[in-house]
Amino acid sequence: MLRGTNWVPQGVIPAVLLPFHEDLSIDEPSFRAHLRDIASVEGLSAITINAHSTEVASCTFDEQKRVLAITQDEIGERLPIVHGVYAEGSLEAARIAKMAAEGGAAALLVFPPGPFTMGQRPEMAVEHFRRVAGAADLPIIAFQYPLAGGQGYPLATLLKIIEAVPQVAAIKDWCASPQLHERQIRTLQSLNPPVNVLTTHSSWLMSSLVMGANGLLSGSGSVIADLQAKLFRAVRANDLATAREINDRIWPTAEAFYSEPWVDMHNRMKEALVLMGKLPRAVVRPPLVRIPQAEIEGIRKALIAAGLLDRAVKNRGQTTVFSTSARKGGLSPVS
Repeated sequence: MLRGTNWVPQGVIPAVLLPFHEDLSIDEPSFRAHLRDIASVEGLSAITINAHSTEVASCTFDEQKRVLAITQDEIGERLPIVHGVYAEGSLEAARIAKMAAEGGAAALLVFPPGPFTMGQRPEMAVEHFRRVAGAADLPIIAFQYPLAGGQGYPLATLLKIIEAVPQVAAIKDWCASPQLHERQIRTLQSLNPPVNVLTTHSSWLMSSLVMGANGLLSGSGSVIADLQAKLFRAVRANDLATAREINDRIWPTAEAFYSEPWVDMHNRMKEALVLMGKLPRAVVRPPLVRIPQAEIEGIRKALIAAGLLDRAVKNRGQTTVFSTSARKGGLSPVS
């Protein structure tokens, strides 16, 4: 079990998907296979569970605990596990954090509380992180949302959180502003000790990494972890030509996954894995619903353009079985 407060969140950290059966229960065999597939990629630093990509908003506390147990069983000896802390209030966030620590997580990804959509004061944000840190002696990754929605933390607030809660070792940056993103990279990574910026600007990943982010934490790593790891290495090596070549393959997938509405991004990633023969079906839990067939065709074209589907169809037998199974079950392909 790879855990401990000395682990520093950095590098390439995919956020995995959570497969479901047609009755919306967790498909544990498919989840185990998905975990093994992602963990086999060279150059990863960790994996993330119980976050947006696993539809955490639709999972109960006990289901999140089970997801962690499965992940530990399958890959816990190979990679650190980052566990999401998604809760409306600080008391529930602390309960989730305690469960994650007891279950062997190596770090926590702390989402902003929902009430912050109505505004926040710095002391509220600090108190939220203090409650989480008090429940689990693990490194914390603060999830930085766009400021416009109210849940993002102004840089001054981030600095107060970091000063008050030394366990905050990184941020997952989704500020959606290139100017603020670079400012946060330069400011936070210059602290002593540094607080790493893990970009989740997956729709403009190369541009973000070139600014100097010390890692990335991305749901599209559930599909393109290998490309993300190669891009990260190329950027760190200042090999612009190679980075551009890799980015040319990533770009069509980003265009497909991160089109409007963004809430469908992980639906699309599930469908991509179905097309690649890596998932048997692309079921999502309400309020999410399946995407239209025309959009699935766009995902197929994006995978071909990225050079991903050609490799997958070498395993044509598995792809056919999965596709047939999905359709016999009354499912139209979804992402």
